[in-house]
Amino acid sequence: VGVSWKTGKQFDASWDRGDTFKFTLGKGQVIAGWDQGVAGMKVGGRRRITIPPNLAYGKRGAGGAIGPDETLVFVVDLVGVR
Repeated sequence: VGVSWKTGKQFDASWDRGDTFKFTLGKGQVIAGWDQGVAGMKVGGRRRITIPPNLAYGKRGAGGAIGPDETLVFVVDLVGVR
């Protein structure tokens, strides 16, 4: 689940989509804060990741859901690796 630090408003949750979020670690497929925050996790682990704007979407934001210079907070459950 992803939440804006400033507003506390949820902008994303994989369980709302009914599927897990899949990406390859360290390949630039996600914001840098995700690559750094998920590194070292073990399957079955849960981690709260607070990502500053410079490791997220910076001044540009992302669509209407994430404003410019937003700090993002995610709770990540690692359910598997391939």
